[in-house]
Amino acid sequence: MKWKNNILNLKAYTPGRTIDEVKKTYGLEQVTKLASNENPYGSSSSVREAILAASSNYALYPDGSATLLKEALAEHIGLPKEQVILGNGSDEIIAMIARALLKPGVNTVMATPTFSQYKHNAIVENAEIREVILQDGKHDLEAMLAAIDENTAVVWVCTPNNPTGVYIPESELVQFLNQVPADVLVVLDEAYAEYVVAEDYPNSTTLLNKHSNLIILRTFSKIYGLASFRVGYGIATKEVVAKLEPIREPFNVNSLAQVIAAVALSDQDFVKDCSAKNRVGMQQYYDFCNEEGLFYYPSQGNFILIDMSVDSDEVFQYLMSKGYIIRSGKALGFPTFIRVTIGTEEQNANIIAEIRTYLASTQKSKVKS
Repeated sequence: MKWKNNILNLKAYTPGRTIDEVKKTYGLEQVTKLASNENPYGSSSSVREAILAASSNYALYPDGSATLLKEALAEHIGLPKEQVILGNGSDEIIAMIARALLKPGVNTVMATPTFSQYKHNAIVENAEIREVILQDGKHDLEAMLAAIDENTAVVWVCTPNNPTGVYIPESELVQFLNQVPADVLVVLDEAYAEYVVAEDYPNSTTLLNKHSNLIILRTFSKIYGLASFRVGYGIATKEVVAKLEPIREPFNVNSLAQVIAAVALSDQDFVKDCSAKNRVGMQQYYDFCNEEGLFYYPSQGNFILIDMSVDSDEVFQYLMSKGYIIRSGKALGFPTFIRVTIGTEEQNANIIAEIRTYLASTQKSKVKS
């Protein structure tokens, strides 16, 4: 078969280990998953009520325009619904953008390490990839600007960045946007925006008035606790949305997801409560790292990247054997780091205790040797 040469060595996305899989492998009754930046508090109680009350007419296709959800989002962000595009997770919108703009002879600029799907989709479209190394966990915006030329089609900016959690202040972002050529699309991935508490984090939707080459990506998978429903959305000018809509798969957001996402959006008290609890949990890790002398990146997301100064796969395996699923930094471009999702206060305390035990055991091993 005539496969594209550029995909022959491409690997499928590898999801984290499931709770049931880890239970079976290690003979555990209790397993805590803190690997995929999901919301440990689940979703709003109104979501559960809406699921029970939802229509059961499964023979009909979803509303292909997702009218109810788009109207809810438009009201929430204060922009017309024509400026919103929906995806089966924001991952699908990333794929739409790549499909619409990337091709051989065109290049795309991104940070490294950052969210893997930018590069993945660029490879599929056989575009040239220009990666710019992070500086102190943050996008090096000046170097990214320098990497742009007349053949650049898309620039990807993840803030807070995954996996470091470091954000871009408004002044730096605006200065960057002012210098990006108007024919280059800037993708501002704000999957964790609702967790951010930094005062100088931009209200990015206001930037659309001046920057017609900007699209903002957000998701219901994180703070809204709807990861299993796969709903993401993009916000851009009407013109950009109109260009992307023909690329979107028909009926890409299922009927139940459309209803549930709209209900979740209406409960902003739940969102604020989760954000506040996340900062309390983050401080638990900050205190622990400072006590143990471990380097970490201050994070505005719902996860923290910690340098264990050893092979991160080793720490990953140890914690998994104790019933805690985290993410090894080796697959994220940080081979000695672990990325841990901020859990409940109790979950955080328990996994921190296990990490302390691990550190103590490795210290004893060093003394013996």
